[in-house]
Order: sequence, then structure tokens, then C-alpha cells
Amino acid sequence: MSNKPGLVALRGALANWRRNAVALVLVAVPFGLALVAGSRVALYGAALAAFVVWMGWFVLTAVDWLERADF
Repeated sequence: MSNKPGLVALRGALANWRRNAVALVLVAVPFGLALVAGSRVALYGAALAAFVVWMGWFVLTAVDWLERADF
């Protein structure tokens, strides 16, 4: 275990730019395609995809934070 406090570990977990960039792209692309399609069903699908991506990002960030922190 490391000797880092929780806030330092949280900053480190949130600073992972690759994970953040991938999540942003995985949210922006479906919304862009849905806006081009102009369908309410496509927007619903994009929102659903965004929710799934956000949940995955949240879990990965939380696991990274817990691995870095020393409680």
C-alpha cells in the first residue's frame, strides 16, 4: 500500500488523460451520429451509450483511486 492520502490519490486517478479522452470520444461520436441522423431513437441510443460509457469510466476511476489511496 502507498502512503498517499485520499485526495492526492483522487487527483492522480482523475488525471489519467487517456481514460478521459477515450470516454469523451466514446460519448461524442454517438451523439454526433445521432445528430446527423436526426432521429429521436438515435438520440436515445446515444444517451444510453453515454450512460454506459460514463458508468465504465466511473468504475475504472474508482478502482484506480482505491488502488492509489491508503485509508
